[in-house]
Amino acid sequence: MGYNIKSELKLSIKSVPESQKDIIVQLMQFYLYDFTAYLRIDVTEKGTFPAYPDLYQYWTSGEQKLPFLIWRQDIPVGFALVDRMSSNREADYYMAEFFVLRPYRHNGVGTWAAHELFGRFAGRWKVTQMSTNRPAQSFWRKVIDRYTNGDYREQTHPVRGNISQFFNT
Repeated sequence: MGYNIKSELKLSIKSVPESQKDIIVQLMQFYLYDFTAYLRIDVTEKGTFPAYPDLYQYWTSGEQKLPFLIWRQDIPVGFALVDRMSSNREADYYMAEFFVLRPYRHNGVGTWAAHELFGRFAGRWKVTQMSTNRPAQSFWRKVIDRYTNGDYREQTHPVRGNISQFFNT
């Protein structure tokens, strides 16, 4: 039959307990490195990128901020940070950050992980990309179009120019 990325690559996506937050901290270094193509981010005197602002809140805010790791068997290959938007009129969930290591890109891992998360949290979603990050824009348009069968809207921020997609799950 058809190709099943989850079973073929033995993928899973799991909520991250505080005892495993260092995995996201380490993967965040690769994520920030990728972002140097779009933002000026300098390394510290220790040769690392600065800590992601308020990352600790993903383990201290109850159910408002939800951290996930994407696994291939027992190896972490990416992460997602999802925010529950309790007081936001435009969305219930916001994909704050999403990252897949380069060797696992362009083979369905990111699409599978995004669709898994959308399926776990029913409601109104918002996903945003920087105005200069064309690869992310292309990725999210394809992923969301496929998930919603084209039933989403896109909006450009009037000042920053960032692109956001809005859809329901």
